[in-house]
Amino acid sequence: MSQDTASESPKRKRRGAPVLSGVLLAMIVGGLGGYGITNFGSGRVVIGSVGEQEIDANQYARALQNEVAALGQQTGTQIDLQQAIALGVDARVRQSLVTQAALDGEAARIGLSVGDAVLAREIGRMPAFQGPTGTFDTAMYDDALRRNNLTRAEFESGMRGDLSRALLSGAVAGGFAAPDALTDTLLAHAAERRGITVLTLRESSLATPIADPDDAALRAFYDANIAQFTAPEAKRIRFAALLPEALAATMPVDEAELRRIYDERKAEYIQPERRLVERLVFPSEAEAKDARARFDAGETFEVLVAARGLKLIDVDMGDVGKDELGAAAEDVFALTEPGVVGPLPSEFGPALYRMNGILSAQETTFEEARADLATELQMDAARRAIGDKIEAIDDALAGGATIDDLAKEQGMELGQIDFSAASDDKIAGYPAFRTAAEALQEGDFPEAIQLNDGGVAAIQFDQIVPPAPIPFDEVKEDVAEAWRTDTLAKALKARGEEIRAEVEAGAHLGQFGILDVSPDTSRAGAIEGAPAEVVAEAFKMDVGDVRLVETPGYVGLVQVDKITPVDAASADGKALRDGIAAQVEQAIAQDAFVMFSTGLANGAGIQFNQSAIDAVHAQLR
Repeated sequence: MSQDTASESPKRKRRGAPVLSGVLLAMIVGGLGGYGITNFGSGRVVIGSVGEQEIDANQYARALQNEVAALGQQTGTQIDLQQAIALGVDARVRQSLVTQAALDGEAARIGLSVGDAVLAREIGRMPAFQGPTGTFDTAMYDDALRRNNLTRAEFESGMRGDLSRALLSGAVAGGFAAPDALTDTLLAHAAERRGITVLTLRESSLATPIADPDDAALRAFYDANIAQFTAPEAKRIRFAALLPEALAATMPVDEAELRRIYDERKAEYIQPERRLVERLVFPSEAEAKDARARFDAGETFEVLVAARGLKLIDVDMGDVGKDELGAAAEDVFALTEPGVVGPLPSEFGPALYRMNGILSAQETTFEEARADLATELQMDAARRAIGDKIEAIDDALAGGATIDDLAKEQGMELGQIDFSAASDDKIAGYPAFRTAAEALQEGDFPEAIQLNDGGVAAIQFDQIVPPAPIPFDEVKEDVAEAWRTDTLAKALKARGEEIRAEVEAGAHLGQFGILDVSPDTSRAGAIEGAPAEVVAEAFKMDVGDVRLVETPGYVGLVQVDKITPVDAASADGKALRDGIAAQVEQAIAQDAFVMFSTGLANGAGIQFNQSAIDAVHAQLR
C-alpha cells in the first residue's frame, strides 16, 4: 500500500527507536559542510548490492570521506584513508550502507514513502539553506548543492530515502517497554550502598621489618625467577642519527634576537601575585549565606563541599590571578593568610571562596632567561639545518650509501641498539624510530626516518639476538627490589590472615592499625589509597564479614559494616529507575532494529564489487 498521503505527518519516533546514520539524514541537523566533495566519475558505478538495491560508488565515497573527517575531529589529528581502513572505518561504512539498502528494499516492498510536503518541510528546516531572516532561501539551496556536486534530484531522493528509513526503523524499534523484573534488578544492583571499613597493611604492620638480603638470597631469587631477568629476543640494529640537541651547541646565537623573543614573551617571565583558591557555588544567595553561617559556627569547608554532593577537586580553581576571579578578586586578595570569604558573586551564582596559599609575584630577568632562550634558538636553528640535509641523505641512500657512509659524509653519529618492545634507549624513545625498527627485516635497505623533534636517522638490520639471561651483576639492584617486593607481599599476606582470624574470633579491626571508614559507598566508589578491588570485594560480602584483599602492591582487609538497599520510592530512586528503564528500552530497541535489518539484508542477499571498492579507495588517497 502507498504511504504518500499518510506520511505527510509522520509519527514522531518513540523512545528507544534507533537513529539512522545515513549521510543525508545527518545533514538535516549538521548542514552540508564538506559533503559530496568527491564525485566518483560521470558514469554510475556500484560497489555492491542488497537484493535489488544497489550501493552507489559516489554514495560510498562520500560516506567514507565523512567518517574519516569525523574521526579526525574526534581524535584532534589528521587521519588519512590508510589509517582509517586499518581502524575498520571502511567496513563500518559499508555495513551502514548495507543496512540502508536493506531498509530501502523493505520500504519499496511495502510501498512506504515520504510525501512532498514532509520533504519540503525538512529541507526548509536545514540551517545550511536558511537566509539572514531564518527562512528557506532557494538561491542558497541551489548554491550549496552545486558546491557539493549534488543535483536537486540526487539530494531530495537521498533525503526521501533517509526519512522513509526513519519511519520504518521507528515502526520496528518503537514501543518497547523495559521489563519490571530486569529494571528492578538493575536498580537494586546499581543503587545499593555499603558501609565499609578498610585496614591497609604496610611494613609497619609487621612485628619485625623485612631484613636486608645477602648475596646468596638474591642469587637464589634471581635463579628462581630468571624469566624476570631475561632479555627478550631483539633485533641488533645499526643506525646513523643527526639530532637537534647534538647539533644545537654549534649554532650561533644572535643577542638581538634573544632580546626580541624575551620582550615578545614578557608575560611568561613577569607574573603577578596569584592565590590557591577553591570556590563553592550555591543556587541562591540564601543558601550561600546559610552555608557561611554554618562555617562560622564551626562546620568545616570540607563538610560544606560534601553537603553539596561535591568533592574538593570539583571546587578547586587552582592558582588564579585577580583577573580570573571577577567581582570576588578584591576580597580574596585582601586575605593575608588562608581563610574563607563570601558569599561573593561568580558567573555561576553566589559562592564561598577559600584561599589556601599565596604565590608571590615572580619576575625572571633577561639575564636569568637568556640561557633557556639561547638553547631554544639554537635548537630551532639545528632543526632547520637538519631539514636542509634530509634531501641529501635521501639521495645518498638512494645511491647505495651505507650507514657508515652517511656518518662520514653527512656528519651523522653512528650507534647500535638491540631493539625489542622493552627497549628504552634514547633513540628508541622516538615513535618513528620504533615503528621503523619494528618493521625492519633482514635484507631491507637503509632508509631515512624523520623524528618528531626535527632529527633524522637511518637504520640497518644487523642480526637477531636470541633471548638471554642478563648477568646477575648488571641487574643486582633490580633483583634486590623484586626480592623485597615479593618478600614483603608474602609477609603482609601472612599477617593479614592472622588479623582476619582474630577479627572473626571477636577482635576489633581497629586494634591492628588506622582504619579507613567509608559509611556510604556505592559500587563506583573508591577508598583513598586502596585499589578498586577492595570496594568490588565488599559488594560480594555480608554484614560483619571480613576478607583479605591482595593485589600487586597492596594487601589489606575489608569489613562490611552495613548494607543500605535502594529506596525505590524516593525521588532519587524513581529518577534512577526511570533512567535505567530508558537505557534498557534503548538497548532492546537497538537489538530489535539490528536483528530486523540484518535479517532483511541476509534474506535479500549481499554482494560486493571489490574492484569498485578498491577504485574508490584509490581515488580518495
